[in-house]
Amino acid sequence: MQNPKTLWIKQPLATLDPACAGGLVVEGSNIIELLALGQLPSRPVDEVFDAGRHVLLPGLVNAHHHFYQTLTRAHPVALNKALFSWLTSLYPVWARLQPEMVAVSTQIALAELLLSGCTTASDHHYLFPQGLEEAIDLQLEQARRLGVRVHLTRGSMSLGRDQGGLPPQSTVQSEEIILADSERLIRRYHDPADGAMSRVALAPCSPFSVSTELMKASAVLAEQHDVQLHTHLAETHDETEFCLNMFGMRPVDYLESVGWLSGRVWLAHGIHFNEEEILRLGRAGVGIAHCPSSNMLLASGICPTLELEAAGCPVGIGVDGSASNDGSNMIMEVRQALLLQRLRYGARRITHQQVLDWATRGSAACLGRHDIGEIAVGKQADLALFTLDDIQFAGAGDPLAALVLCGARRADKVMVAGRWRVIDGAICGLDIEALKARQRELSVLLR
Repeated sequence: MQNPKTLWIKQPLATLDPACAGGLVVEGSNIIELLALGQLPSRPVDEVFDAGRHVLLPGLVNAHHHFYQTLTRAHPVALNKALFSWLTSLYPVWARLQPEMVAVSTQIALAELLLSGCTTASDHHYLFPQGLEEAIDLQLEQARRLGVRVHLTRGSMSLGRDQGGLPPQSTVQSEEIILADSERLIRRYHDPADGAMSRVALAPCSPFSVSTELMKASAVLAEQHDVQLHTHLAETHDETEFCLNMFGMRPVDYLESVGWLSGRVWLAHGIHFNEEEILRLGRAGVGIAHCPSSNMLLASGICPTLELEAAGCPVGIGVDGSASNDGSNMIMEVRQALLLQRLRYGARRITHQQVLDWATRGSAACLGRHDIGEIAVGKQADLALFTLDDIQFAGAGDPLAALVLCGARRADKVMVAGRWRVIDGAICGLDIEALKARQRELSVLLR
């Protein structure tokens, strides 16, 4: 068997880790050597890529998303609303999703993420109306076509309006169906090995859309199969009031009561915690996916990232759904995190290095991954390279800071598992214009 080729990505303009100022060597899907400035690879390489014009980052890791929502960006029924009214406006729209819509919207979301330097994406799909029972299978097929690493979460809603929840009955499933399909997906698609391109997690949608029984059963199933757990929590004050009225307890107390206060859990949003709750979350090692654009658009609040991190919680970044963010651009989300968190903590405490760390190492930790999210020997060769050629960078000083502060929008090159997936700002093997045209046609059907 022929040895995999070696590639030297040589002397980048700037990098998040000074240990690779002279570049790095990739062999197969792994990083095998880091080079100091002026240092040569320890053995001959097959290819050299001169990265002198590029800022080199670990591939960005998106910790929370809803791919299907790319179909309903800026939807007329949902404009200028807070979370609960926004959801109740869109649930009937989303109930009309069809298989092709899921496939195409997944391609669009993953393509947008790839172009913004994202190499691993987690998606939370919780809508399974009649005819859409294999939505996760459709998503995985598209991820394989594009060569993106994915953590697909089998979402669920079992608490419809008739049971006191928010979703319409046409969008909910029984606990038995949800758990059986969850186990099917784990057995079929979950890969626990280092370098895995696909993993599955269990993700009951939220306290206001699933039953207590489903939360408990999902925790048991996740323990049996050693997979992660994910849900929305503490996103708005309305949710806190719902939990108090429905369960007689605050969201974190409810989380503990159903067996979810553990290190296999990561939460989307995590805004409205008190000091004691933050300490409990930190002791348990619960991860938090900060979603700044969505939180601003829906006026939900600001995640207490520094307190959560100090308590022991991994903190990552998610773009969230493209109907509450209206975009899936991961490098732009990094800038949003910096700006929003500076409003809470000030300029000295929130740096460009820190938000980039959240979007890489932090998000990877939320997903339970130790093989991605950083540039180090033995890690996966997931890399994003950005040039500073666009007009917004003209006159910029520090290249790494400029990437965040001046607003990078698009990566020039992106590598996943040692394979170039984006070259010269274009996704390899994808007819992006045809894809955009079909997405526009399908989105019209949901208006």
